[in-house]
Amino acid sequence: MSETILITGASGQLGRIVLDQVLASGKVAPASVIAASRDPSKLAAYAEKGVQVRKVDFDDPAALPAAFAGADRILIVSTDALGEPGKRLAQHKAAVEAAASAGAKRILYTSMPQPDDSAVTFAGDHLGTENAIKATGLAYTIFRNGWYMENLFMALPHALQTGQWHSASGNGRIAHVARRDVGEAIAAGLLASDGESRTYTLTGAAARTTEEIAAAASRATGRPLRVVHVTDAELAGGLKAAGLPDFLVPTVVSFDTNTREGKIAMATGDVEALTGHKPTSLEDFLSENAQALQA
Repeated sequence: MSETILITGASGQLGRIVLDQVLASGKVAPASVIAASRDPSKLAAYAEKGVQVRKVDFDDPAALPAAFAGADRILIVSTDALGEPGKRLAQHKAAVEAAASAGAKRILYTSMPQPDDSAVTFAGDHLGTENAIKATGLAYTIFRNGWYMENLFMALPHALQTGQWHSASGNGRIAHVARRDVGEAIAAGLLASDGESRTYTLTGAAARTTEEIAAAASRATGRPLRVVHVTDAELAGGLKAAGLPDFLVPTVVSFDTNTREGKIAMATGDVEALTGHKPTSLEDFLSENAQALQA
């Protein structure tokens, strides 16, 4: 590939996977890859490999066009700015505008499943960003990333210790996907030669209820685990009692609401279509992480 690729958030968990996969592909020279981060020092090892390393701060819109200069394909990895309403969307829009003004040929973005019909509190940030990208008239690739299997670490360790998993998901289903599979799929999309605009929904191969996930976790760890079905209000009360910051409580509850309402029940083949292999199964993930889940 002769085009230059820029990856924002390259020092983060997802961005680093994408960066490593792009370099490992052999399809692009390190000098044609720009790894961007608010803290470039975290990418020093990549600079030693010949990768261009730049500082990119979405809170500094004036500096973004220069930071994006020379990049043909720009991957905008969504930020984690959830504590201040409106901030995340403003950051993303600044990045989109800068990518367009810097002369990018394609904008790629990490979104979420079904942002136009979702109970998740931050869905509007993703929908607004998708719309801003489409409004530029540039070719785009939108990756609607499903819920990571790694997110299960927020609930399962405590649940396995107590033997009870309090959930407001009801009988809703969700197809968790491993972060590595998502990163590999995004890297493949970055390297694709197809000139058309694309939207992918990256999920695991099978959607499961909380009861089914709990049963799989129990089998993997040998510990009994019972799902205790609660209301949204009861879940919120439990999260507050556990010390979760107040601004995060509605967001975490909205994940369960979204699942219960069937708004994230999709299971697509997009990961396999992009990577050429099936995504990691929930059973394999839980078995591989059985000890960590019991820590």
